[in-house]
Amino acid sequence: MRWHKLRWLFALLCLFTGTKIASCKREQVIAAHADFSYEIVDNNFTVPVKIRLTNNSSGGNQYKWTFEGGTPATSDKRDPGEVVFNQAGSFNITLETWNADSRDEKSDRIALDSSVRIDFIPEILVNEYAPAQVRINNRTVGASAWLWTFAGGSPATVLTQHPGTISFAEPGDHVITLTVNNGRKEFTLSKTITLKQPLAPAFSIEPSFDDEDYQAPLTATLNNTTISGLTWKWETTGGTIPNPADSSPHIHFAAPGTYTVTLTADNKKETRSVSHTITVLPNSNLRTFSDVKLGVNTAHGSIGSFFSTSLRKKFKAGDDLSVAGRDIDIVFFGLNKNFLYNRFASPDSADKYVFDPIPGATNVTIINSLENSPYAAQMTPAVFDGMTTDAVLRSIPVDYSDAAWKQFDNGVVPRIVLFKKSNGIKGAIKIKQFVQDEMQSYIIVDIKVQKEP
Repeated sequence: MRWHKLRWLFALLCLFTGTKIASCKREQVIAAHADFSYEIVDNNFTVPVKIRLTNNSSGGNQYKWTFEGGTPATSDKRDPGEVVFNQAGSFNITLETWNADSRDEKSDRIALDSSVRIDFIPEILVNEYAPAQVRINNRTVGASAWLWTFAGGSPATVLTQHPGTISFAEPGDHVITLTVNNGRKEFTLSKTITLKQPLAPAFSIEPSFDDEDYQAPLTATLNNTTISGLTWKWETTGGTIPNPADSSPHIHFAAPGTYTVTLTADNKKETRSVSHTITVLPNSNLRTFSDVKLGVNTAHGSIGSFFSTSLRKKFKAGDDLSVAGRDIDIVFFGLNKNFLYNRFASPDSADKYVFDPIPGATNVTIINSLENSPYAAQMTPAVFDGMTTDAVLRSIPVDYSDAAWKQFDNGVVPRIVLFKKSNGIKGAIKIKQFVQDEMQSYIIVDIKVQKEP
């Protein structure tokens, strides 16, 4: 130590005296000065953090870097490049530099933020029908501050790490947003939950095809259109429901009357009920069709000349009759627009009147000229219009006679035609109008027919 002080004194003497001797130059002391700067790569203080170092030292020719918590932990290079820190916290960076004459060091402390892995899971309790309780499972790691936002939720915001269970009253999409902070940087994650409509019981009573007239006995389907229901309980003040826990069961009413049907729906959160009434009418055993158009033979392809009272449907040339043919019971043949020759024919003889044979056709007894039959007084147009039950039809045998085969023209309007199907069901046709329209001419009829013989 004493020798170093003497060297410094000698160097100062040379400086003040201006001595230029070589010995003075040899005895000058070069001081080592430690200095450095650093840059946080990408300005990212969240671990893992990369630090790029710049050595600003002077006078030294030896170096020792110490990186507390860093990788590498030490370096003897002048410029060590980048150092990686994988743990959050405060760490010292130290640089020592020296030469033969002196030594110096500098330390700097850096604060690094913890890494953040932001994640959470919203769990809809019970089921997804509104209203709903949603439990929030926070899986975030490395955060120190929390802000939860619940769109449409109650509460709407929470500042704690674990917000617990949030209530949502309305259906639809609800955005849940978590914003966290690690002391320097914010991280945000949003997730959307979707809640279905709340329970709303609803149904309609839809009579079967054969019971569209609401007459007893009546079988119907309870068409369940409930929103957000899971289980069902059907009750009625009359009638029979064979499977009252089914979603859309059948119901049967044996007698006329007014009945109440109640549906109670449940979705494990709510139970709600709705009721409808239905009036079942007395059985007239009569079905009515109004304003049916039947074309002359040249209009069979456009208007149609065949009709089925059981299927309640008209058929044209070209229609597929492979199955429906057996249910056709009315075949009208009109020669032309003048309506001078017209008749209703039995379906099994349709091919005798320019039509193609009807597959599966049955025999129907027809009285075309009722005025020439014994039943003329029993079935007048006025009687036809007044029929509300099948009582009159039950009283008329509708047997074969000369009148059955006669044709008719358009001289009598309205005109009544009687028919009886092979299963004994009887009916009456009232021709209301003959409409001349060249090859598209047609008649307009009303039909009343028994449901059961």
